[in-house]
Amino acid sequence: MKKLLCLSALLGCLFSSFSVQADEVKVSLFSWPGYGFWFIAKEKGFVEDLELDLTIIEDPYESFSLMSAGVLDVTSSTGEYGPIAADKGVPIKLVTYTNPSYGTDKIILAPGIENASDLIGKSVAVLEGGLTQIFMGIWLEEQGVSFDQVNYTNLIMDDAVGALVGGDVAAAEFWEPFGSHAMAALPDAKVVASSAEEGWIETALLGDGMYMSDQFMEEKPELATKTLKAYFDAVQWWKDNPKEGNEIIANGLNFPIKDVEKVLGTTGEIYKGGIWAFDAQQAGRFMGVIPGELPLGQKNGQIYEHWDTTTKWWLKFGMVDAAHEMDKGINLEPMKALFSEAANQ
Repeated sequence: MKKLLCLSALLGCLFSSFSVQADEVKVSLFSWPGYGFWFIAKEKGFVEDLELDLTIIEDPYESFSLMSAGVLDVTSSTGEYGPIAADKGVPIKLVTYTNPSYGTDKIILAPGIENASDLIGKSVAVLEGGLTQIFMGIWLEEQGVSFDQVNYTNLIMDDAVGALVGGDVAAAEFWEPFGSHAMAALPDAKVVASSAEEGWIETALLGDGMYMSDQFMEEKPELATKTLKAYFDAVQWWKDNPKEGNEIIANGLNFPIKDVEKVLGTTGEIYKGGIWAFDAQQAGRFMGVIPGELPLGQKNGQIYEHWDTTTKWWLKFGMVDAAHEMDKGINLEPMKALFSEAANQ
């Protein structure tokens, strides 16, 4: 009997030594439901032999630094960093747009501030170097105020709510659920612009993307494609199972379920008031790597216009020194490989 037990233990050790070790991918995101599909991908394990190591990092520029240092492989963040990375020689590329804002983004004025001209010479809260700053700049100029007639205060969402409530800033750009938190604390505050308004969803200027480090894509291209597949499989699963999916995201972020629903809705469909979570086909069309039309006035290959618009505004803000071709900040190869692999299955 002892010999049988020893033989069984020996065989167990032998077979375990030949077992396939999962490929680990280090991913970061900040605390927002629009990035929460990573938690579904990790929990459900859609892609065989892929292990997602998820870290919440609230400052996207910290994630970009860690990616440059080879500590992170992938991050989800707002979709405007490509022109900056290209200009500064940062070894990071946007690989896909993941969701346009359809009402989750709002500009809110503090009580007593009636219009854009009241903001001249005052401080407004944005994420500098992020789409919130561009949103604020465009809105100001549409109201007849030059983008450089206000002072920009760089704050993450939680801190921006506190700054607006405390009177440290006269206006702020928020995405949900933080805009609702600000309005609940300041009932006399005023929403003066929203990404649900005509023009914003058509251009999809406000939205999110997925970034990968050059090192990751060059050294592990197949793993980069597997990572994309895991993400979009998670989005599709959420579309089919929105209630359970929202619960997984809420648990991952430690958010109340209602705050997740303010961003994602409850049906798995395009959610006016929140975001439109792209499935793989929609993302592929937006990036121009597969044929087909998109709803809500967006064009196939909309990313090219997005690149031009963000580049123009970063030049105005002095965030970049020169305009660059899109392939300097966006790498379409992982998305192309994703659809090529699907076509061959």
